[in-house]
Amino acid sequence: MLPVRWFLAVLLIIGVSKITCAGPLHAQCKVDWYFEIPCQVVYESLVSQIKKWRTMAGCTAGGQKCLYKLQSASVHFITAKHTSPFKGYVEDINFRLVSYLFYSGCHVAAMSISEAWYLIKDHGTNYCNLYNLLEASGLTEARGYKEVTSDFLCTQRSSANCTVY
Repeated sequence: MLPVRWFLAVLLIIGVSKITCAGPLHAQCKVDWYFEIPCQVVYESLVSQIKKWRTMAGCTAGGQKCLYKLQSASVHFITAKHTSPFKGYVEDINFRLVSYLFYSGCHVAAMSISEAWYLIKDHGTNYCNLYNLLEASGLTEARGYKEVTSDFLCTQRSSANCTVY
């Protein structure tokens, strides 16, 4: 007969593997973007858009296109925070920019993660925090634009409505 400890350990491992296969255990989003334009252009576009949306002005008709705060910025790394205008939730945002194609292309690894440790579902808010900046800055129309992510990497990404969030 198997010891009870061994049996409990197997159940724990099976349970944890089932949970982790469903996606993140915390409201967050990881996304990779590829562009056939220099990282300097991507950098300037993102920083400019973050600065434009620092006040409540973009949220007067609802939505979340406001209350971004630039924390630090270099051509290779941008950090910011976003505060939900309605519930006051804060998300930490970062972009890592890496040149490729002999510096004529740019790979951006982006992440938004809720500071509220107890948030599991976010209705796609963390994805929209990132995508809205990209779209408003015109980068979704940039040459070679490609996005790589999934529901596993981005909490509720497939149900996100970024015109609302």
